[in-house]
Amino acid sequence: MGQMRGQLSGISPPSPPHSRCRDLFPPGEETSGGLLLHSDLPGGSILSSRRGDMLAANTGLAKQGLRPMQLRALMYFDELVRTNSMRAAAENLNVAPTAVSRQIENLEYYFGSPLVERSSRGVKLTAAGELLAARAGKTLRELDHVHQLIDDLKGLQRGRVTVYANGATVANLLAPVLAQFSLKYPKLRFEVHITSARQAMEALGAAEADLVVSLFAPKLSGVKVRSRTRISYDVIFPAGHALAAQPEVSLKELAGLPLALPDKSFAARQAFDTLFADAGIELDPVFITSSLEMLKELVLGHAAATLLPALSVAREIRSGQMVAVPLSGKKGIHTQIDLCVAPDRQLSFAASKLADFIERFMREATAG
Repeated sequence: MGQMRGQLSGISPPSPPHSRCRDLFPPGEETSGGLLLHSDLPGGSILSSRRGDMLAANTGLAKQGLRPMQLRALMYFDELVRTNSMRAAAENLNVAPTAVSRQIENLEYYFGSPLVERSSRGVKLTAAGELLAARAGKTLRELDHVHQLIDDLKGLQRGRVTVYANGATVANLLAPVLAQFSLKYPKLRFEVHITSARQAMEALGAAEADLVVSLFAPKLSGVKVRSRTRISYDVIFPAGHALAAQPEVSLKELAGLPLALPDKSFAARQAFDTLFADAGIELDPVFITSSLEMLKELVLGHAAATLLPALSVAREIRSGQMVAVPLSGKKGIHTQIDLCVAPDRQLSFAASKLADFIERFMREATAG
């Protein structure tokens, strides 16, 4: 079916089947149900009886004697790429393997090029198939997004918001916001991914994320900062620590304490190192860990102090288990939490409401 250029295992897997696209096309027999023109007629002159009212004939394609591409075929191809198997794709889509094969053939007819090769080891992509696979998932996600926007226009009380956050510190800040918001809007659904800041921004550009909440965010094109909240890192002590009652702590005092800090891959740690180096003080933490929970447990166990935004341990501070003390004078680590969106993509009603809620929460939490 054409020279093989790559295997499915060599590309990034797309997202799982798209539920909204499935709503548009319930599983079943393929020959009479399609979004566009009936696939058995190259001229494209007869509309499918089930979907005929949804879209008029594409006259440009009809003049060229080409069949318009069906959304169902794109969805089936996306699932085939994800599973690397005709049979597995058919099972997930609840159709016969021949139905998947037929829709792939429709795509190949539309693009005028073979997209896959079958072998005993599964299905392999041609070069043309790789090009389509790289874009099919994003196309379907965008259509899901449009479906949700249309639902919003109809006043439906449902929706899904995908949020990317970089690092456990931000996740800890975000969790109470989502908890409060979910109680207010119980019919909404949320998907939260904890990644690096760069991965979060890339997800925004790929239409995989509605919102990104980022600390020490890299400056990237294609990202719009909707709001920015300035925060400071404080010294976090266990309750009852000798320095916990002081109004502030100097770098020299801090250097003399057993410290628990993140490793040097974290932007916050890099900022700590720079702060101490500028003051001519050697920083020698007793504990180094990438886990926020580990940092908190070491503080609660009176084994160390750490540096964190007070917001990230707000619950422990309220319960009297921890105390946050600022660094003295103008010394300290200051950064911002950025709420980011894609500049060219309209937020759904649900995502817009959540963005407003996050902004208000951060504004109130940092007031004063």
